[in-house]
Amino acid sequence: MSMRFTGKARRGMVALTAVAGLAVGSAACGGGGGDDAKKPESSSSASTADGSQPNPQEGKSDDPLAEVKGPGGLLLQITSAARDSGGFVTVNGVLKNDGSEVAVVPLELSGNETEIMNNGRSLGGATLVDSKSKKRYYVLRDTEGRPLTTTGFSTLKAGESIDVFLQFPSPPAGTADVSFQLPLFPSAVIKISG
Repeated sequence: MSMRFTGKARRGMVALTAVAGLAVGSAACGGGGGDDAKKPESSSSASTADGSQPNPQEGKSDDPLAEVKGPGGLLLQITSAARDSGGFVTVNGVLKNDGSEVAVVPLELSGNETEIMNNGRSLGGATLVDSKSKKRYYVLRDTEGRPLTTTGFSTLKAGESIDVFLQFPSPPAGTADVSFQLPLFPSAVIKISG
């Protein structure tokens, strides 16, 4: 059993290393050609200046689909919810510390499922609720049980923000309005595009 656990852990680390390498490579390849004259004067998100991840919301409206306040000064702005051809809905947003002190991200945001909690802090406790079809959709997981959402954050300094994403199974094509729910935050109705 110890050998089995070691093998699973080793495969997980290899996968994590590969994903990190791809993220760094895509960020490095996405740089501009030095033509600052063509850039818009305002940015769609204050957190894009750090260059850590490409921003899929560029060119879209600055108005978030929803904005919900959580504990400790945390503010979640949902900037897009898009359906893709693979049968998924990807929700993008920005998690910000709107307070004046360091905010500790609550463990409850990860949810209460042991498998997700064992993979560290995440937004794995989020759900989409389709009241029309009376169904609840949970954050998807990969084959190792890791949630398909932003992970690995525990605190945010005052004024700091991070781009976040969450992937869910797609509700039926006729469903556009769903309720986004995250533990310790009020729920918000968002519109799925695509």
